[in-house]
This record gives sequence, C-alpha cells and structure tokens, in this order.
Amino acid sequence: MNAQEILDQEFLTIRSKLLDIAAALDRIQRGDGDPADDARMELVSEAIDIVGSTQLHRAERIQLLFSRQYDQAWKSKFQLNSGA
Repeated sequence: MNAQEILDQEFLTIRSKLLDIAAALDRIQRGDGDPADDARMELVSEAIDIVGSTQLHRAERIQLLFSRQYDQAWKSKFQLNSGA
C-alpha cells in the first residue's frame, strides 16, 4: 500500500487514540493536586513530543523511553533461580 492508502485505513483509529489521550490528560488536569513533578508525566510529555516529530521509528523510540535499562543482575534482584 502507498502512504495515502495507509492513511485512509488508519485515520479513524489514530483519531480515536489521540482523543483518548487528550481526554485522559484533561481528567488528570481537572483532578485534585498537581502531578507536574511526577516523573511519569514527564515521560508522557516526551512521548507526545516523539509522536509529533517527523523522525522515523517513533514506536521504537517510545518503547525505549518507557523501558528499563537492561541489568545483567536482574535475576538476583527479583530473586529468581537460574535453574528450572
């Protein structure tokens, strides 16, 4: 498919998801308190910037933004045995 056909196919889904995000952010803003100092809100803001950019690999960049750094000692930190 070409870009126009993909847009034709995906437009309503994209629109719906953007509306969901906007509504969630409005609910947070209307709620009591101010989550501005919450690190998760900073991540959301960075993700929105990525979505609005024109650079490729947006999904990968957002996934990495929300991912933990790999830790070779993860098994011991979560108290998991290496054997079955």
